[in-house]
Amino acid sequence: MIERGLIYIKQNLRFVWWLIERINALVFDIIFKARMERVLPGVFKEFTMPPFIFRKLDDNDSVSLFELIENQNKSDLEYFKPHEFDYESIKEQFRKKAFLMMGVFDKQKMVGYFFLRFFANRRCFVGRLIDKDYRGRDIGLVMNNIMYETAWRMKFRCLSTISKNNAAIMKAHSKNQKMCILKNLQNEYLLVEFKMHKSLDTKRDFHEPKL
Repeated sequence: MIERGLIYIKQNLRFVWWLIERINALVFDIIFKARMERVLPGVFKEFTMPPFIFRKLDDNDSVSLFELIENQNKSDLEYFKPHEFDYESIKEQFRKKAFLMMGVFDKQKMVGYFFLRFFANRRCFVGRLIDKDYRGRDIGLVMNNIMYETAWRMKFRCLSTISKNNAAIMKAHSKNQKMCILKNLQNEYLLVEFKMHKSLDTKRDFHEPKL
């Protein structure tokens, strides 16, 4: 119910969404930011795929991210709308403390963008975009592992909204055993959650740092 309400507010009540984002960022920064910074290095170290580099982005990457998005086909962005894509909006996005932006690099070229949008109620939403010339190389599997593990190790629920009309993503997730459908949403969207298998949960020691 909470997730559905947030999605509705984001899509229909822009000022209310702006206010929620500001309050949420403040709470996240106070309670969870330090934990995120401790968890990330271990996740990036564990999930790799040379020669590609996976890392957290900062505002110095604004031009690279803008160019990555600009170089994609418009159809690839139809269902990928985490924020506005003009350069100034991308710069502004880096100032949002509860929005973790990550990238994939082939040497100096950014070839992938993925993110976690955290909410202070221990829920986060994930999303990803891979350059059209780099798809089919399993880059998305590593991105998924980094997103999921970061959320899980921070004790957050890991969620996403997926359009039933997005054939590529529906196909990509058809064999994703971590995904379960929670709800049908408006406009042919699904609310899904990515869950750790119980068998893995009982075996893995995350060595989670204390607050």
